[in-house]
Amino acid sequence: MTSIGGAEMVDWNLAVATATRLVRPGPDVSRDEAREVVAELRRHAKASEEHVRGFTQMGTGEVHDTPVLVVDRPGWVRANVAGFREILKPLLDKMQERRGSSPGGAVLGAVGGKVTGVELGMLLSFLASRVLGQYETFAPATRELPAGEGGGGRLLLVAPNIVHVERELDVQPHDFRLWVCLHEETHRTQFSAVPWLRDHLEGEIQSFLGETDVDPMTVLERIREAAQSLSGGRPEGEEEDGGRSFVEIVQTPAQREILGRLTAVMSLLEGHADFVMDGVGPQVVPSVAEIREKFQQRRAKGASRLDMALRKLLGLDAKLRQYRDGERFVRAVVDQVGMDGFNRVWTSPNTLPTKAEIAKPADWIARVHRKSES
Repeated sequence: MTSIGGAEMVDWNLAVATATRLVRPGPDVSRDEAREVVAELRRHAKASEEHVRGFTQMGTGEVHDTPVLVVDRPGWVRANVAGFREILKPLLDKMQERRGSSPGGAVLGAVGGKVTGVELGMLLSFLASRVLGQYETFAPATRELPAGEGGGGRLLLVAPNIVHVERELDVQPHDFRLWVCLHEETHRTQFSAVPWLRDHLEGEIQSFLGETDVDPMTVLERIREAAQSLSGGRPEGEEEDGGRSFVEIVQTPAQREILGRLTAVMSLLEGHADFVMDGVGPQVVPSVAEIREKFQQRRAKGASRLDMALRKLLGLDAKLRQYRDGERFVRAVVDQVGMDGFNRVWTSPNTLPTKAEIAKPADWIARVHRKSES
């Protein structure tokens, strides 16, 4: 546990306990219904492997070593805290080093990691009721939460959230569950079929964190702002003040370059997953058109002003743009050069699209295909 001045900077165990205590209960289901949902999600996850690999033509001869875990909301919290501890350790270590020279660090040491843990737990409780599924790329294996060998990740399917959304949208449960699994299985395939992708992404993230030059109190302040938004503690009207997200507050010039590359990669991965789930859908999900229409309306509408404020602060609004921009890029490239031509994107880090190319797919085609054909 990283500490500052003898006090834990983030009390991760308290974050888990707080989130678990505050997270909303899931939809009402009987024990038998819950067992059936879990069993069906596992079947769909298995079936999705063949559907996704056949459609994408990726990794058709390989076997996944990453487990599929069907979890509840507290299970999602525990899994994500484990991942956060792993990926954020270099940043927390760097902030610890600044403890002696930073007045903000001194205050943070006095405040202690328990406050930060509680407020982080509040944010996790908010997110835990919204995530349908997630491929944890950097998941460390634990006794309760297995992960793939050699640094492989794990695929999480959050059963109560899937049931909640399928009821909210009033769609066919069997079809919706398979549709969600197709999206998440695409992420699993991306990382298992492209061996260099995980290390490349981790390297970019660590470079970004390594360039961070931020006062520890600034991070604490942003966590507090988000937590106060969640509890309704921010002044009236402050939700729409254009406040910056966590990512935006730590950008140096070098980080802006790295962030541009990360944005492009994430747009590619999310857009590719959306493209695949819709491409496979008509063959195996009879009501895919209805599901997509209703789900897009739900994404676009969002929820309350509180939701919008938290989206901004946590950078979730950027994630929604990534789905849209990335899917548009993938569709345009496949239309022009076919699936084989698109799959050149997975050749090496040099063939990944830039942020500018995500917006202009023709530029990526010209760069990658002309270069390879010359």
